Amino acid sequence: MIPVRPSIRISWQRSRASHVDEERPQPSYVDPGDPESVLVRAARPLLASLSTELADEPVCLILTDPQGVVLHRGGGDPALLHALDSVLLAPGFRYAETEVGTNGIGTALETGGAILVDGEEHYTGSLRPFSCAGALITHPVTGRTLGVVDITTKAANSNPLLLSFAKLTARRIQERILEEANDLDGALLSRYYAACRHSGGPVVAVGEKVFMMNALAQQHFDAADQAALLTQTREAVGRPDPYTILADLPSGITARLAYQPAYVGDALAGGIVQIREQRTPKAVGARTPGLPGLAGTSAPWRHVAREVLTAVTRSEWVVLQGESGVGKLALITAAHDYACPQRHLRVVETTPGGADPVEQVAAALDDGDDVVIRHAHRLPDDRLDDLADVLQRVQDSSVARDPWVAMTVPEHHQDREDRDDRELREITEVRLHLLHFFPRTVTVPPLRHHLEDLPALARLLLRRAGAGDLHLSKPAMNQLTRLPWPGNIAQLRQTLQTMARTRRSGTVDLGDLPAECRATTRRSLSRMETLERDAIIEALDLHGGDKAAAAGSLGMSRATIYRKIRDYGILT
Repeated sequence: MIPVRPSIRISWQRSRASHVDEERPQPSYVDPGDPESVLVRAARPLLASLSTELADEPVCLILTDPQGVVLHRGGGDPALLHALDSVLLAPGFRYAETEVGTNGIGTALETGGAILVDGEEHYTGSLRPFSCAGALITHPVTGRTLGVVDITTKAANSNPLLLSFAKLTARRIQERILEEANDLDGALLSRYYAACRHSGGPVVAVGEKVFMMNALAQQHFDAADQAALLTQTREAVGRPDPYTILADLPSGITARLAYQPAYVGDALAGGIVQIREQRTPKAVGARTPGLPGLAGTSAPWRHVAREVLTAVTRSEWVVLQGESGVGKLALITAAHDYACPQRHLRVVETTPGGADPVEQVAAALDDGDDVVIRHAHRLPDDRLDDLADVLQRVQDSSVARDPWVAMTVPEHHQDREDRDDRELREITEVRLHLLHFFPRTVTVPPLRHHLEDLPALARLLLRRAGAGDLHLSKPAMNQLTRLPWPGNIAQLRQTLQTMARTRRSGTVDLGDLPAECRATTRRSLSRMETLERDAIIEALDLHGGDKAAAAGSLGMSRATIYRKIRDYGILT
């Protein structure tokens, strides 16, 4: 009996633990993803050249993404290509070890290194007629795994040179990625210098791994303002279209940030942000008082609180827009309670299945109550017309004190990835039907734009959860301020309530935070990735931080758990 290499034997064990079909597994078909990824752009010319050379040869060249999904298959004679089609080793199919067992693609990804898998070394019978050599492609700057280049042939043609060829191809792709990165950085640097020369003002350049601020920006803004500008410009990374925003800085300056993307061909190199400051002298007594039930002293939060309070004081109808969970209703309620404690404020929900919201608004206004219309964009078009009639009737009437009306809607950003066409249409319809009734619109910032308020928010929310004696340690608080908080204050409240359900007093240390708070990746995770991240964190907790033991309990190799800890940003 031929001895089995340790790396292959361990791979078989992982395959068995994953319940891979030993005879004929069925790899899943998935969308190959972004056709213009860094990997594909760099690999395309090299793969085209090599595929031409290998045409009608008994060798096939395959490129996959980091999940083992085949992105490209080139070369190969008709007999080999037909055989590969029969085992679904073709573009769009995932050749991860968990799906098809031991193979050059999936096992290279699991072990974090190059490997040649010869015929009988494959876990499944349908793959044993082949030999395949897989080599990882990693980003030469960040070290992140980008994919695998695999050389496949019939087992009868196997040769150790296959692995050398795969490694050489992977290295040449990595060299091209580095060249492209240098080209992109050079283009961004050139645009940055041109903007500095022509604008005569503060300029910032931003890219995936680049942040440059010219001397004028450093001279015009103190350290606190520079930190706020860094937070704002970080939002521009990866954005393909120009945009302009106004940012309230800690010093009281309102800065206008105009972003222009920089391209090299079709590749986004980064962007240039030109800054203009708008100094608005504050009127005497313009300091915003502490509003009841709110926490936060940052410049962006003070600005929107002052805007809403001004609208209430002047009986000026107002629209509050912003991401879900930012505190729009809390701002309206607090400002109304402060400025008009003697008046009743009625909140009308537009949730389907409840009482008719238009009739509720009409009844409240007839009673002389002030009204908040929540999520007005959820009303059908015909009901928007009816609501417009109600609001017009109020504004046409001549009474001593018209009722005050506020409305909340999502922010109208068409480039938001999580927004579908239906919601965009709903927001547009609200603007067409109702916006002319509201002379003031206030944008409530997401939590990631005023993270300096998070400690005060945490204390307030813990008190509301009945855990006023529960405190966050400095490392735990620092970790919370590193998170992106896509669900904003609502997500923070839910997280703190979860902690308060298990303890009411004492100190929460870093290790006591929920699993989702102990990883700092900024990309959006799928449901399966979230479950995997949480399982790794729980295994590390169970084994006292021992990565090898945690990997063993999860059926992973040490190389895999180290890679996933890095990819998910898990604190250890």
